Amino acid sequence: MRSLPPHRGTPGGSRRKAVLTRPADFIGLDAPVPLADSPLLAQSTLRLDAAPVDYALVALYFVFVIGIGLLARQRVSSSIDFFLSGRSLPAWVTGLAFISANLGAVEIMGMSANGAQYGFPTFHYFWIGAVPAMLFLGVVMMPFYYGSKVRSVPEFMRRRFGTGAHLVNALSFAIAQVLIAGVNLYLLGSIVNVLLGWPLWVSVIVAAVIVLSYITLGGLSAAIYNEVLQFFVIVAALLPLTLVGLHKIGGWDGLRDKVTHSPGGSAQLESWPGNALSGFSNNFLSVIGIVFGLGFVLSFGYWTTNFVEVQRAMATHSISAARRTPIIGAYPKMFIPLIVVIPGMISAALVPQMIEYKAAESAGGKTGDTTYNQALLYLMKDVLPNGLLGVGLAGLLAAFMAGMAANISAFNTVFSYDLWQQYVKKDRPDGYYLTVGRLATVGATTVAILTSFIASEFQNMMDYLQTLFSFFNAPLFATFILGMFWKKMTPAAGWIGLISGTGSAIIVFVLHRADVFHLSGQGSSFVAAGVAFVVDIVVSVLVTQVSTPKPAAELVGLVYSETPKSQRTDPEAETLPWYQRPVLLAGIALVLVIALNIFVG
Repeated sequence: MRSLPPHRGTPGGSRRKAVLTRPADFIGLDAPVPLADSPLLAQSTLRLDAAPVDYALVALYFVFVIGIGLLARQRVSSSIDFFLSGRSLPAWVTGLAFISANLGAVEIMGMSANGAQYGFPTFHYFWIGAVPAMLFLGVVMMPFYYGSKVRSVPEFMRRRFGTGAHLVNALSFAIAQVLIAGVNLYLLGSIVNVLLGWPLWVSVIVAAVIVLSYITLGGLSAAIYNEVLQFFVIVAALLPLTLVGLHKIGGWDGLRDKVTHSPGGSAQLESWPGNALSGFSNNFLSVIGIVFGLGFVLSFGYWTTNFVEVQRAMATHSISAARRTPIIGAYPKMFIPLIVVIPGMISAALVPQMIEYKAAESAGGKTGDTTYNQALLYLMKDVLPNGLLGVGLAGLLAAFMAGMAANISAFNTVFSYDLWQQYVKKDRPDGYYLTVGRLATVGATTVAILTSFIASEFQNMMDYLQTLFSFFNAPLFATFILGMFWKKMTPAAGWIGLISGTGSAIIVFVLHRADVFHLSGQGSSFVAAGVAFVVDIVVSVLVTQVSTPKPAAELVGLVYSETPKSQRTDPEAETLPWYQRPVLLAGIALVLVIALNIFVG
């Protein structure tokens, strides 16, 4: 165990000290470790000496969280209220919740770590790998989801392809959600550990109880309204951190100068071709990997078929509001990297521990206890005064709670409707499924505590999560997009294509782990996603040739060519003011994101 060196930028060093223990490295290890050495069993990782005002701000935040859960409980009288908020929420609320549900472990810690390691190429996760798919979801796919009145994405699969594809999708989705919830829960417990110094396993359980309490009380409404609160708390935490960090480093020019002279050099200030991120040394292959692997397969697979996100849009009061939900979310999504990626870059160029780590890591030398995943916390420790530190910690807590709550609320809907009601207990009273949903919430949270052990054993959370997305989201997107626009695709092709696509992604993962081929960065996930997509499409087309499609009459509302325009449009759409028209809003957002790619990237 060792104490961190003092901050070189202030006389006498920082007045807040942090202590590290080797097993934890805040976010796990490069390879699995024995359970006895698991980070969850470590007594402390990174310790901050917060002042009473910081504790008070964090406590106040928790009071609001539980209060929202209690208020939301008063509105829950049926299962549709619990799972889909009675389809009554306004678009601006669901739009902010849509983006806040994604502001979890991946967005905050993962992207700041990528910013510290790669710099500008990390912008691709937002401007290539998110916004275009969000706009496509709002313009093209939401009318089918909302118009068919399905309660979940797997239910849409059942209506389009039958029980085979439905069961495969529901089971894979449920497994993915508890695994990803474990990531958010591990990071949430890590922040409690940083603040209070409790053993990490105790912190994880306490954090789980807090999230469990407000979801069980108020269902999706509690999750969504808390996500709106959490969005503003996250921005209030990260915006001052970015501004103070830029001031400390000498403004934008100071950051550019330090980054240019750091390992990785000026390539970190250009998003294209992104060789370090994709793992391809060839510029052309790097661009193809980012655009096809990340920008198309992984991105569209995540945003258009992930019920965690789609559930927020389905809680609105009309088709137009449902379409606007991801489009509204796209606007703040464009600018989130400025307060997530930039702080990571500042940390790698300003904080002594991060500078030393990056130099050692680039040279292939001994890196010690520090990792890129600690970039944001190190920067908070070094530049935020007490008070702002409390806001910063509340912001991180908000991010991880939003991510976990989104995973759990989506899980309980799919478990209750798509697994329990469909295959175990049919035709029970509505109150029965409401009870099942609450029990599923408890069960999923308990399982997430266990899966947080898995998350704790991997150093690179982005690699772990992108691998999960390549397994589950990439083949699902292939099945969805083919089935939505090709009426001849058969039910058998639906489930066989899904299994084949997922299996091919797992094979690519195993080959990469066995060093049959090697790609640094997130390149292996891009390849796995691309392979899964292509295999799913090819297998689905081949199986369709030897199996029977559904009658056209059963595809109304599920296939584009068989659905009347009146059924996939809001009858009041023409009367909406211009700023509420989904296609126009999407067009403006598309122009903005193209401009950001050109002028900033």
